[in-house]
Amino acid sequence: MSLIKFLTSKVFVKQLVLALLAVIVLVFILLKWLNVKTNHGEFETVPDLRGKSVAVAKMELKDNSLEMVIQDSSNYNPDYPPYSVIEQDPIPGAKVKENRKIYISLNPSNFRKIEVPDLIEETYRQAKPTLEALGFKVGEITYEDNIGKDRVLQMKHKGSILHSGTMLPKTSTIDLVLGNGNRPGQKTTENDND
Repeated sequence: MSLIKFLTSKVFVKQLVLALLAVIVLVFILLKWLNVKTNHGEFETVPDLRGKSVAVAKMELKDNSLEMVIQDSSNYNPDYPPYSVIEQDPIPGAKVKENRKIYISLNPSNFRKIEVPDLIEETYRQAKPTLEALGFKVGEITYEDNIGKDRVLQMKHKGSILHSGTMLPKTSTIDLVLGNGNRPGQKTTENDND
């Protein structure tokens, strides 16, 4: 039998139709199985976890068939309680599949500590921006007799004298004692000011 006669025979056409029907049925079954297996069209809404404790966040995610993954703590935010959620990914309200991992960042218990720089004998104009760049606040300015006008003589925090290398939480207030330009023991008179 020649190839052309075989390709046009009833047996070949019948087998070809049956093979196509089998492929269509298999594809249909595979697509239905994938829809069921992947929950196609079914989504969970990510709850807003910001400001909530880890225990509460975990319960809310479990109720929504989602998993929690804690990432490193973020920078301290005084608007949120310590060890509460301050960031999450995906964002609240996002539609995700069941069992999706939700990544959260926790608020540390306080600002991270920063080393106090050595600013003794520096001018106030140098000291103030240095402290502010590190995240400290410049508090009360007092003056003492010292020939170095506006030179830093001491740094204090809550009344205690600070030394360079001391670790303080970011945003701590540092008071400065500056020289007033007078020699120790020198009295200012009105003639001196003229």
